[in-house]
Amino acid sequence: MPSRPLPRRAALVAAAVTAAGVLAACGSDGSSSGSASSSAGGGDGTFPVTVSTAFGDVEIPEEPQRVVALGWSDAETALALGVQPVGASDWLGFGGEGVGPWAEGLYDEAPEIIETLEPSLEAVAALEPDLILDTRSDGTQERYDQLRQIAPTVGVPEGADQYRTTWQQQLELVGQALGRTEEAEQLRTDLEQGFTDAAAANADFDGTEVAVGAYTAEGFGAYVRGDTRVDFVEALGFSNKPAIQDLAGESFFVPVSDEQVDLLDAPLTVVFPIFVDPAQLTGNPVWQTLGSVQAGNALVLDDETLVNAFSSGSVLGTEYALDNAVPLFAETLQD
Repeated sequence: MPSRPLPRRAALVAAAVTAAGVLAACGSDGSSSGSASSSAGGGDGTFPVTVSTAFGDVEIPEEPQRVVALGWSDAETALALGVQPVGASDWLGFGGEGVGPWAEGLYDEAPEIIETLEPSLEAVAALEPDLILDTRSDGTQERYDQLRQIAPTVGVPEGADQYRTTWQQQLELVGQALGRTEEAEQLRTDLEQGFTDAAAANADFDGTEVAVGAYTAEGFGAYVRGDTRVDFVEALGFSNKPAIQDLAGESFFVPVSDEQVDLLDAPLTVVFPIFVDPAQLTGNPVWQTLGSVQAGNALVLDDETLVNAFSSGSVLGTEYALDNAVPLFAETLQD
């Protein structure tokens, strides 16, 4: 694996969006970051517990003390529940502890950083885990079978497509596995109430069509339901533009050619620059032809932290996005 995370991430993203791909943004280096530390104990759950996944039921005999979190945002979810993984994957290439700013300070000791797409089985085994979390990943039988030879592994939920585990499903699975279902339910209740309150405070969101897109080195694209960004805006009362949703296939992303860019024209257009300078988007003559751009109803999210919060799809990242994106949506609609 290369030692510098950004080029790898960018290459993966470009390949993904070109092929209506697997990932929206991912990758990390394979280097270590700090030494292993024990997971926080003290959960009040009763063990053994059985967790239902796409690969069948997984029994966890005792409260886990050494957790390795390999799935996208599994580490952030464990941290939100008060458990510190001894190893984790850094899907968005944050560096350091491998988590977004919204989760900073939740580790006492940095975890060992494990590769994302092809985790080193030797590195995982060396951490002597008693639980592996892999609730949001490619969801293949091969990956699961390799990991479960090391320790009980909680994979993707039943019926989930690769990388499309919702933050609610992830929170439920991780909460069950760690014996912290009550804490997980409280986190879910609090965040869902946050969406309810934000929607009530912004009545003009209700029923308003939105086009949620991306701009990369490969050009334009649009997201459909099942992607965290669309699920987020619809939870606020918006409706994903039907002309985009009609193009949905197995992927959560639809490539949009320059000739199709009108698909992104909506009462509210929200676009995420992915590994490109936002000025490349705003200065693009094709972008400037959109009616929503000309009317001032187009929002380019140029805050990298906020873009990453959406991409994380974790309960903590989603909470950060809720606090920081809703005012931007409201301001853009009022223009």
